[in-house]
This record gives sequence, structure tokens and C-alpha cells, in this order.
Amino acid sequence: MKVVVSRSGGVAGIRLTWEVQVDEQPDPQEWRAFLTSLPWDEVGERPSAPDRFLYRIRCAPHEVVLAEPEVQGPWRELVDRVKSAGSRDR
Repeated sequence: MKVVVSRSGGVAGIRLTWEVQVDEQPDPQEWRAFLTSLPWDEVGERPSAPDRFLYRIRCAPHEVVLAEPEVQGPWRELVDRVKSAGSRDR
């Protein structure tokens, strides 16, 4: 299972992407339980704001797009976990 977090937008418009292979983590069961607990179906479409970051989070079969202010609570925890445990691409 792979988790991909992409951040785009901002003033410079640069896209950064981090990804984690859950099965390669030291605690894959914790990752799976955490991913299952996320409110994937509660995220609706929202318009983007100029010069703000957008986060696209993918973990098949789920995908959400969050504006920067919405990345809080469990979503912030997920983004931080993926950034610290994963690899980064530009």
C-alpha cells in the first residue's frame, strides 16, 4: 500500500511530492489502522485560494484534495508522518 502526498500552489507554484510504502515501514499495522480511521468520505470539493497550498493525498482507493487551512487534526498528522517517513520528489 502506498500513500502519496503532493503539495502544490503557493506563491512560487512549485509542486512537492512525498510518498511512503506502508509495508516497508517498521509499523505497517499502525499505518493501516491510521489510514482506515481517516475521514476520507467527509471531504468535499472546495475552491482554491490564490497563493495558498493545496494538498492532494492518495491512498488507493481514496483521494482527497485539501486547502492548506483544512490540513489539521488527522490530516496534519498524516501529512507530517508521510513527510518524515517518505521519500520526496520535485
